Amino acid sequence: MALSGRFRSALIIGGQGIRARKLRTLLSMVSLFLGVLAVVTVQAGSEIANRALLSDIELGAGKDGTVVLTLPGHEATVPVMMEVLRDRPEMVGMTSTMAVIGEPGVTPINPGGSPLKYAGQGGYYGSEMVCDQNGCREVKQDDSPPPAGKAIELRLVGLTGDIRQYRPFHAEAGRWLDFSGEPSLSPGLVLNREAAAAFTTYQIPAEMRIKDSSANPTPRVLGVVHDGDSAPTAYVRADELLNWTTPAGGNFDGRNQFTVYMPPGVSDVEQTLRARLSARGAPADQFHAYPVEAKKQIESQLEVMRMIFLAMAVLVLLIGVAGILNVGLATVGERIEEFALRRAVGTPRLLLAGIVLSETLIIGMLTAAAAIGVGAIGLKLAPTVLGGRFETMGAELAFPWQAGVAGVLAGLAAGVLGGLLPAIRAARIPIATVMRA
Repeated sequence: MALSGRFRSALIIGGQGIRARKLRTLLSMVSLFLGVLAVVTVQAGSEIANRALLSDIELGAGKDGTVVLTLPGHEATVPVMMEVLRDRPEMVGMTSTMAVIGEPGVTPINPGGSPLKYAGQGGYYGSEMVCDQNGCREVKQDDSPPPAGKAIELRLVGLTGDIRQYRPFHAEAGRWLDFSGEPSLSPGLVLNREAAAAFTTYQIPAEMRIKDSSANPTPRVLGVVHDGDSAPTAYVRADELLNWTTPAGGNFDGRNQFTVYMPPGVSDVEQTLRARLSARGAPADQFHAYPVEAKKQIESQLEVMRMIFLAMAVLVLLIGVAGILNVGLATVGERIEEFALRRAVGTPRLLLAGIVLSETLIIGMLTAAAAIGVGAIGLKLAPTVLGGRFETMGAELAFPWQAGVAGVLAGLAAGVLGGLLPAIRAARIPIATVMRA
């Protein structure tokens, strides 16, 4: 009880000292502010970078812990996959092929499904890549390419269920695929950002051509998502895709993908797919299952980056601590007679040290609050000022609580380090000093 009373007295007297020397307190806070703000910025930056990298990996590969099973390219892969995954909404099968949407008989704006920024820089028509033991080389074909026209080549991804439970795409317009009910004869497409930009920029007619398809369907655009892919991509129900394509046609050009996304700990589906496809003649060595370990991939690179910037922030913080230390020693020198008088009337040495230390601690906490506030406001304004990558993170851009804790700890550490030596000096002032005064 006596200790709590002394602590309370130290805080009260320390607060009175700060109020009596407002300008000196302000200068101390300014010298410390940049150091605490640097610690808050480094911690917030590392957490946001972690979220951003993790979000990018989740968009492309899947959430941490997801089991991804790649299947061989075989004519029986899609029918068997759809049959096995029927009535299993917790698992999603994915198949992909290349498609051209737009005017018929023309060279697409982006031959080969390349990103739009490479449009007009050559393409795949009139040449092909041949790979052997000596490497890959481009071989010119005899046929001349068709004339350029308003068409776009994109990757067409067929899904058996909602892939967003594993790859959390960001909705930007319209709606997502509806997997209830019978498949439509007019395939509904959800475009990614790059494909949507192509349709908006070039006014492309709605006619889709797929290799080995029975006819050219007219697609319906349902919505737009951000999937992290820089190449044009469209998502469609796999059963709607099968209305126009025949897996037995052998449309395997090296860019097809046959993948199943599963929750961890499920093995019966993998075993069933292996058994059925192997029985149909699919190569057994082309089955591969692996877990997504997104955090493990980015841990090392983030840790190195964080340690480098944290060392710089600590250096700036120590400069601020030196400023507080200098001001604290000067203040104690000016208040020698006051502290000697307090000692003469019975004030314990520990309470004198507590008075000085409480002043620096209060300054440290006030500075930490100011730095955290500035950091939170700056993060809130970042999407408006910088835009781009910040806009896609949405709610993930909230100020991380780890940065707030780091700011408070930095303020406390600065208060202790900057006030410890002045506190010891104040506690050692002899009572006889009051007689000289």
